[in-house]
Parts: sequence; C-alpha cells; structure tokens
Amino acid sequence: MPISWLTILKIVPWGDVIINAPKIADGAKKLWRSVARKPPEAELPTAGELPTHLPEAHSTTMLQAQLAAVEAEVSELNNQMLESSKLINALADQNTHLIKRLQVNRIRVLWLAGAVVVLAVVSAINLAMTVTR
Repeated sequence: MPISWLTILKIVPWGDVIINAPKIADGAKKLWRSVARKPPEAELPTAGELPTHLPEAHSTTMLQAQLAAVEAEVSELNNQMLESSKLINALADQNTHLIKRLQVNRIRVLWLAGAVVVLAVVSAINLAMTVTR
C-alpha cells in the first residue's frame, strides 16, 4: 500500500528540519569551498615521454599505461565530485529557501486560523443576539 504525501509530510519533524536547515546550508557551502579550492592534479610523464632503450622499458610502458588510465579515472572522479558538490550546494540553498517559505506560510496559516476563530465568535454573538430579540 503506497504511503500518501500527506502522511509523509505529517511524519517529517518539521521543527528539526527548520532548526537544522542553516547548518545543512553552511555545511554544503564549506564543502563547495573546499572542493572548488583544490588545484587539479599535476600531470605525470606519459609512456611516450620515457626512454625506450632500457631493458625494462616494456614493463615500464605497461605501468605507465596503467598509471595514465588511473589518472584519467581520478580526473573524472574529481570532475564528478565538483559537480556533486555544486549540486549539494544548490540543493542546500533551495532547502534553505523552502524552509523560509514554509515558516512564512505556517505563520500565515496561524494568522488565518486566528481570524477565522474571531469571525466565528463574532458570528456566534450576532446569531445569539438576533435569536434573543
């Protein structure tokens, strides 16, 4: 049986979410700053740049090819990490804005509920006064 959105929204501890939203945003910004600051890895010489007249040149060439493949993979992972940290930073900012909007809407609903209660009391008093006449 699927869980409805309303049930999920009731389960979420919104007080904790609102309290921790600034911490999450700060953590994401710190992550972004630390990842964005890292310089790219220095490139090592490739197999074509090594001398081939050495007796172990063939095994060295194989090792250099493996090293080049690992360097390419590390570079790709570094790019993915940068993109992920950008995404985390954007999500944290969106989360902060969402929490602020939720807080504003919660206050508006409280004011609206108060206004409805006041109108209900005034209507009840008016109704009682017209019935007693």
